[in-house]
Amino acid sequence: MKNLKHQLALVACFLLVVSAHAQIAKAPDRQEGEGPWSQLIIRGATLINGTLAPPIGPVDIVVEKNKIVEVKTVGYPGVPIKESRRPKLKPGGKELNAEGLYILPGFVDSHAHIGGKSQGTSAEYVFKLWMGHGITTIVDPSSGNGIDWVLDAKKKSAQNKITAPRIKAYTAFGQNSKEPIATEEQAREWVRNNAKIGADGIKFFGASPTVMAAALDENKKLGLRSKMHHAQLYVGSWNALTSARAGLTSMEHWYGLPEALFDDKTVQNYSLNYNYQNEQDRFGEAGQLWKQAAAPYSEKWNSVMNELLELDFTLSPTFVIYEANRDLHRARRAEFHEEYTLPSLWEFYAPSRESHGSYWHDWGTEKEIEWKENYKLWMTFVNEYKNRGGRVTVGTDAGFIYELYGFAYPREMELLREAGFHPLEVIKAATLNGAEALGMDDQIGSVEVGKLADFVIVEENPLENFQTLYGTGAIRLTEDNEVVRVGGVKYTVKDGIIYDAKQLLEDVKEIVRKEKAKTNYKITQPGTDKY
Repeated sequence: MKNLKHQLALVACFLLVVSAHAQIAKAPDRQEGEGPWSQLIIRGATLINGTLAPPIGPVDIVVEKNKIVEVKTVGYPGVPIKESRRPKLKPGGKELNAEGLYILPGFVDSHAHIGGKSQGTSAEYVFKLWMGHGITTIVDPSSGNGIDWVLDAKKKSAQNKITAPRIKAYTAFGQNSKEPIATEEQAREWVRNNAKIGADGIKFFGASPTVMAAALDENKKLGLRSKMHHAQLYVGSWNALTSARAGLTSMEHWYGLPEALFDDKTVQNYSLNYNYQNEQDRFGEAGQLWKQAAAPYSEKWNSVMNELLELDFTLSPTFVIYEANRDLHRARRAEFHEEYTLPSLWEFYAPSRESHGSYWHDWGTEKEIEWKENYKLWMTFVNEYKNRGGRVTVGTDAGFIYELYGFAYPREMELLREAGFHPLEVIKAATLNGAEALGMDDQIGSVEVGKLADFVIVEENPLENFQTLYGTGAIRLTEDNEVVRVGGVKYTVKDGIIYDAKQLLEDVKEIVRKEKAKTNYKITQPGTDKY
């Protein structure tokens, strides 16, 4: 009984973390974007699809209202296009000249929290950062603003009443429960109620094996998706492989995976004075975990990977959210913070003994070296999982640990590239894989006839440099020896509505400017004077 009470108390702690983000300001009515039109033709772009196909162009893409009705190759590079080859514009239609540009399917962020009250972020701020980076579909894992709030935003986004990505709402397991979930029947009843209110899935942190098995079984019967952050409090009895066998569809981050790969122990080699409530203990010692797992390509390593593949399990690694662990200075001083990070969010990131993820109590070289080694082993598993046909998605978990909404997305793409993905494999992870993980690959994820008109249109070839997808662009030196910025998303198209992505980011900059002006705020270095 004592152990059960302890577990229930821990679940309550997780739900407190989730509820701490409740009720941020809702997004205003949509003022941005043009369309949809009875017909839209995007002309002359080079298509980089989400299917591993090489780029092809020029192509004309015909959209009617919010659906793709034709994708037609209309010529050859460097050769004038013959008008006779091109689809004809109907009366009342709209043409968008995209010659010299690149077009991709809309991006999917498979792990995207919609801000939080403690972070001081409004929905408008978060949504425009996402849309300004070409993200047209997101999954809110745990619905930290409350499931009713997120379902309301989901409905308004689906109707294009607000400027926002398409939203999939997952509920944190146990959210809104009148009492702690301790029995199999309570678990099943909560899952059934979650489906009734219209949630798309569940986000788990952990529970007793009996409760987890019942909840996942019921969720699977109802045809809903599921995610899990395998909290260290539970991985001794329920790891990533246990979850996959029970019906979990996607694991978040990497917790629970090294534990499934242990071959000479059953528990992480915790320091004997470890305290899970100490965030630096939790994140610091997590950096030692992968080297405790079975060696890459060993019998144990292969057997776990192959079973996860057979179960059609999805990995959403979110490499980006832990990058500060291996290079704190880089994450803290990323150039976008100056103009795009709200003062309240910067304060939320700062070292604290109470804030989630603000664990820089005494961080330094030794911790970062451990995490660099951790990344190498983690990336080896993820890359080989992809090589063997496994599904890997692009998720960010931004809003914590110095990672900013929108900007974290191209960084996650860069990290997949570092892991060994070909740039085309990165695009597939960002588009079609994300759609498949949501059961939406018949609607989004690639540019194909019959799918929704979601596109990212850019001036630079992202396959050559993913940094050109940052809202701040990439630095380039011209032949005249002038340093310039290139890139950034030019247009984000969702449901056939064309958004000026750069203007959306200007809107965000103005939100930040106004907030700073209230207190003459400047970003500070902790422990030093303002600069």
